Amino acid sequence: MSLAEKPRHGYALIKDIEALSKGRVTLSTGTLYGALRRLLDDAWIKRFEQEDSSRDKQAYRLTAVGRRQLQWELNRMQHLTRAGMARLRGSEA
Repeated sequence: MSLAEKPRHGYALIKDIEALSKGRVTLSTGTLYGALRRLLDDAWIKRFEQEDSSRDKQAYRLTAVGRRQLQWELNRMQHLTRAGMARLRGSEA
């Protein structure tokens, strides 16, 4: 989700994920770069050349395949949320 609106480098991803999760998810750099490696291997993201390369930061952007996968996952979570809410309402009876 962090790459859906714009390309980001590793530290920006860590900070955005922390903000999106309201502090519930904090990633170590090792965890992040392992995940980025898998996403690159699956072609869900690709490296993005930044204009400001003076600091040697590697940025990443979501690919079309990654965007479709993100949409699929969001739809899946929405379905699970609706099913969970229905079950919860049913247990209140």
